[in-house]
Amino acid sequence: MSVAVTAFLRRVVLVACAAVSTPALANADYPVRPVKLIVPYAAGGPTDRIARVIADALRDELGQPILVDNRGGAGGMVGSEAVANAEPDGYTVGIATVSTLTVNPLFNPRAIAINRQLTPLIQLLSVPGVISVHPSMQVKDFAGFVAALKRSPDTYSAAVAGAGTMSHLLIEAMAHTLKVKLLTVPYQGQASAVGDALSGVVQIMPDQLPTALAHIRSGKLIPVVVAGERRLSELPAVPTFKELGYPDLNDLAKSWFGLVVPAGTPPAVAERLRSAASKAVQRPDTSARLHAMGARVIASDSPAFAALVDAQLKRNQAIVQRANIRLD
Repeated sequence: MSVAVTAFLRRVVLVACAAVSTPALANADYPVRPVKLIVPYAAGGPTDRIARVIADALRDELGQPILVDNRGGAGGMVGSEAVANAEPDGYTVGIATVSTLTVNPLFNPRAIAINRQLTPLIQLLSVPGVISVHPSMQVKDFAGFVAALKRSPDTYSAAVAGAGTMSHLLIEAMAHTLKVKLLTVPYQGQASAVGDALSGVVQIMPDQLPTALAHIRSGKLIPVVVAGERRLSELPAVPTFKELGYPDLNDLAKSWFGLVVPAGTPPAVAERLRSAASKAVQRPDTSARLHAMGARVIASDSPAFAALVDAQLKRNQAIVQRANIRLD
């Protein structure tokens, strides 16, 4: 695993260095036709909605249509594999998520092989996570939440979107860090998990800000902690994991989105794409649209994105091994 990750990071550094040394005239006309943006999840979901905002802005920056192509299936591996197998000519780019790059490889050798054929371009966005509880738990803040878990071990349960998902890893890491015992209930998807959390079948719900906010505002769920570098404007009264002294949980509870291209994409073309994507998400109108969807613009360079993937893959592997998480 570490060899694959190191190769992944080395490939990005080589691409970045080559982009600097490539003559400016090389690929000067790129792009001359539409660019395909593969989304590794079904149409209509949160990743798809964010991808379409990015596509609109990227079209203006590149001067060519951006054709969104939804390739859902196998937890994102179908779409990721389509990117990996595409011609490395800059006309196919893929949306990458924390799950496709740092979770899937921990459970499926196919995902490892796919990632070897991808070059990360840029981390575009970060999406804060929220830990909420059902009112029946009778807690109003993080201190009360932890106290309830310590007072009644193995009594409360947390709904996660599936075994081996990021929400599963977060709950296991949180229980370990806080030294509490709770029950983790894997569901077949986030919708089922949310449904049981709203009805009180389970009491604890880890979720991303965009989907959690409506339930919080309706009073059906109570937020006790969020992830972010600072408190969220949407939930200013709720502390972050970071300010409470849990920086690792703060990072783990944030999701993110980036772009990848097939390995072997010409460095000058890759840099043109990265630069255009960076400008696209930082446009005031685009940034505002993304913020309204709960996302925060990051726009990192390629080496920083590769280093993030490397670090989080190792972190997630340690959580999986410690908690003995398996996909049965």
